[in-house]
Amino acid sequence: MSRLAAETGAINLSQGYPSFDPPQELTDRITWHLEHGANQYAPMPGVPGLLQVIADKTRRFQGRTLDVEREITVSTGATEGLFSAITAMVHRGDEVIVLDPAYDSYEPAIALAGGIPRHVPMLVDEDGEFHPDWQRIGDTINARTRLIVINFPHNPTGAILSGADLDTLADLVRDTDCYILADEVYEHIVFENEPHRSLVSHDELWERSLVISSFGKTVHATGWKLGYCAAPPALTTEFRKIHQFTTFAVSTPMQCGVADFLRDHMDWCANLPAFYEAKRDRFCELLDGSRFRFRPARSTFFQLLDYGAISDEADASVAERWTRDIGVASIPLTVFCNTPFTGTRLRFCFGKDDATLEEAARRLREL
Repeated sequence: MSRLAAETGAINLSQGYPSFDPPQELTDRITWHLEHGANQYAPMPGVPGLLQVIADKTRRFQGRTLDVEREITVSTGATEGLFSAITAMVHRGDEVIVLDPAYDSYEPAIALAGGIPRHVPMLVDEDGEFHPDWQRIGDTINARTRLIVINFPHNPTGAILSGADLDTLADLVRDTDCYILADEVYEHIVFENEPHRSLVSHDELWERSLVISSFGKTVHATGWKLGYCAAPPALTTEFRKIHQFTTFAVSTPMQCGVADFLRDHMDWCANLPAFYEAKRDRFCELLDGSRFRFRPARSTFFQLLDYGAISDEADASVAERWTRDIGVASIPLTVFCNTPFTGTRLRFCFGKDDATLEEAARRLREL
């Protein structure tokens, strides 16, 4: 969809990246490190300053003190972290549960590892909110289940987990040999003063979890490909066996710059929800009175819009046609699902400057 948007000159609200730059103080720190020798290989687990920042951040926001040397590994973005985690944990013939809609990098990594994906659709309530189908997840777990992949805050639906959800998941896996991979890249983009409930915060789940996050989402710099994996020592050891020979080390000046910035500006993470919530509210306000049905997203920088009152076409066809006809690109939910999605919802990224959102909304309101 990004390519089609570029070809047609459409406003690109499809791919999830901001249209604005990281803070100047951050880029200044990276420039400083570029000019002061931070241009060779970093240590394989990550530069010590960034590992410490991750530990400090986890203790502040999730209440867990991580072992800096044995429980944190910096990755080349969340994608490499997810790939290395899946490759480390999944062996040929193992089953892996994923929840649909599911981010598109999970299944290829599972297939390359020789695993067998088991897709469990999420439930949609009468208000259009998505929730894990814990009953069906429990029914799908069996002796061959090696891994459950969860993604909350959830892309593309914005769903979040409650404390009760974490307890239910713990109940389901308690007497199994199943591990959990948690994709938490939007950990600092949760709205309405709701907390992000990480698997790091849950004592029982933590013992069998690998938690992946991303500085790209947190500091408006997805192109830097800077993420990390937090996991107990035994799982971190397995993760690093893959990470070492997949990417070995992550960009040194980027790690050093982010470490400096967040060490001095940890409130940046605390203030990020309000920043994106204002953008969500602006986008929704601009679409108020349109023919779209929607509930404001609970997290991430994506808003689902239900176009059922406008068209009964399949979502992929609508997304492509509107990119060409009205010049606004989005992502159909079908591409996140193993079986064709029967709803009429498209995903739009509101992590854009106000002028972009205003023009996109103007075009969408004309439908």
